[in-house]
Amino acid sequence: MKKTAILFVCLCLFFISCSKPAEEKIAQESTQNPFFEDWDTQTPFGVPPFDRIKEAHYMPAFLKAMEEHKAEIEEIVQNSDPPSFANTIEAMDRSGVLLKKVNYVFQNMAGAHTNEKIQQIEREVAPLLAKHDDDINLNQGLFKKTKSIYEQKESLDLTPEQSMLLEQTYKGFVRGGANLSIDKKARFREINEELSVLSVNFAKNVLDETNAFEMVLEEEDLAGLPPSVITAASEAAKEKGHEEKWVITLHKPSFIPFLQYSEKRELREKVSKAFANIGNNDNEYDNKAHVSRMAALRVERAQLLGYNTHADFVLEEYMAKKPENVINLLQQVWEPALTKAKNEAHEFQAKIEEEGKDFTLQPWDWWYYAEKVKMAKYDLDDSALRPYFKLENVRQGAFDVATKLWGITFHYLENMPIYHEDVRVMEVKDADGSHIGILYMDYFPRASKHGGAWMSPYRKQSRKDGENIRPVIVNVGNFTKPTADKPALISFDNALTLFHEFGHALHGLLTDCTYESLSGTDVATDFVELPSQIMENWASDPEVIKAYARHYQTEESIPDQLIAKIKKAGTFNQGFANVEYLASCFLDMDWHTLKEAKQMDCTAFENASMNKIGLVTQIIPRWKSTYFTHIFADGYSSGYYSYLWSEVLDADAFQAFKETSLFDQETAAAFRKNILEKGGTEDPMTLYLRFRGAEPKIDPFLKREGLK
Repeated sequence: MKKTAILFVCLCLFFISCSKPAEEKIAQESTQNPFFEDWDTQTPFGVPPFDRIKEAHYMPAFLKAMEEHKAEIEEIVQNSDPPSFANTIEAMDRSGVLLKKVNYVFQNMAGAHTNEKIQQIEREVAPLLAKHDDDINLNQGLFKKTKSIYEQKESLDLTPEQSMLLEQTYKGFVRGGANLSIDKKARFREINEELSVLSVNFAKNVLDETNAFEMVLEEEDLAGLPPSVITAASEAAKEKGHEEKWVITLHKPSFIPFLQYSEKRELREKVSKAFANIGNNDNEYDNKAHVSRMAALRVERAQLLGYNTHADFVLEEYMAKKPENVINLLQQVWEPALTKAKNEAHEFQAKIEEEGKDFTLQPWDWWYYAEKVKMAKYDLDDSALRPYFKLENVRQGAFDVATKLWGITFHYLENMPIYHEDVRVMEVKDADGSHIGILYMDYFPRASKHGGAWMSPYRKQSRKDGENIRPVIVNVGNFTKPTADKPALISFDNALTLFHEFGHALHGLLTDCTYESLSGTDVATDFVELPSQIMENWASDPEVIKAYARHYQTEESIPDQLIAKIKKAGTFNQGFANVEYLASCFLDMDWHTLKEAKQMDCTAFENASMNKIGLVTQIIPRWKSTYFTHIFADGYSSGYYSYLWSEVLDADAFQAFKETSLFDQETAAAFRKNILEKGGTEDPMTLYLRFRGAEPKIDPFLKREGLK
């Protein structure tokens, strides 16, 4: 998931340098700018008017929004009344409405439907946003007021949510450099500005190099590929101007099926190495210098603030609290996962030799022989499953689970403003028919979209002046597209991903908080994956699969024998799945537990990291450093382990349903009330204990993964 962080920004230097004609141009554009309109009166449910928002509107909107926010902050500082929770802490949370409005739309477009103009704006606005964020965090008058309120917090009679907002606001100042000396503040600003630019450039390089690769196939190169893969490759070729050819790209719905089925080992090697070397080809897209520089700057910034490492700084606010706790969890899973992966590798090598082949298993062979062994052991072929996993049916399956758990319903809306023809829009209603929010769904890959899958808000839930402001949420994915003669038929793994991201959407939709900065998914990163990952348990439950997996031609439910095979093969290849993921977790922690702010040889550092944990040569990390956008572009630095931490939580939490029933209403209500509705208003372990009655145990997770 991509957790959108709202960055707040200042304009002073920009306006000093602006010429008079530029000011006039901005003023003229402002009068026609959709961002300056009241969307509640202009569009259904106050959604963004995508049909009228143009690239030219973003920068004027950012500039005006930052200016307004700066004025709002100054008004709080200059208020002559004694500092109070209402006139300082609450006022800060309510400020920057226009800036949030602009940034939510822009950041979503930068991820889901970008272009050269948007990328240029990204590069221009990133340092401005970083500067504005620092101008607020380093505002001594604002910090002084906040500190005075914080020091009398015990006597203020605050609600738990107000206490958390005060706590987070005060910590935000301290962690944002408010206690630094003047010279250190100046350096702190420089670091933040440089990191903001490096992050944007890193993500752009990954996207550009991903889109630059295409492997054009001739007819003889199609050996072993199922018809669905061939058709998708043909459609991709047409999009890229290769008539009567087939194209494989570095988007996972394209190259993963190719690795599973292609008999052309040299072509599997080509596409596998191309993916593994994104950002590492010594060309204009190379990210090695960016990685090294960002890691060094993060060390320097953490130590300016008094922390040993960047990981110490980050994890202080997470459930894990410190790097040692993360490493301890990773190691508990690493040893059994590596043992299982080695056994899988032996099995696949035996299959190679059984075929009379004379080569050693390599990373580009793993998917191919995993598919063969799975077929031999379980008679389970991914291509035979796909006809039962029509994307629309899987999506409806996710909706149905939510309806059975909480009574909420989903209603398709026509003629809504959308930013791409692939997007669909739903109104979400509660059991009593009241409006919950709007859900946008954008599921297919395209050159303008970053890889992966995520949830983001266009508007977050909050309460203000007696009004419950309802959220507008988007789920983004990169699933197999429909072709000329077939609907979108996705893999079972993709079905799990769809349910996963839908869980994040539910977290954003069902939240019921007062303050926007604490609502929805604004929680500790190692807690945010609980609502998403618990949904995967329903996605893979036989009863639920039977309901949503129907053949796209006959509408017949998936046969019981296929469900039994899925269940029987449930822990197959989980050594590989856990090892490739954990390897990236260790890599993340190694980059961010560095204690010296110096440039590192990116390749040598990564190799040393993997050698240290004994990663087998047949498996590469799920994300290598040069395309590890989670930690170098998307806010998960020192936090990629969070999926594992939350998997332990979700396996334990789902036990509560297994101990009662799959759709037990009392358990579902407790999960909604204590987890989904609460956002970040209380400590996450407090919320979990309130739901479950005890701390989570790791055993259910290890058992589910076949590691115990």
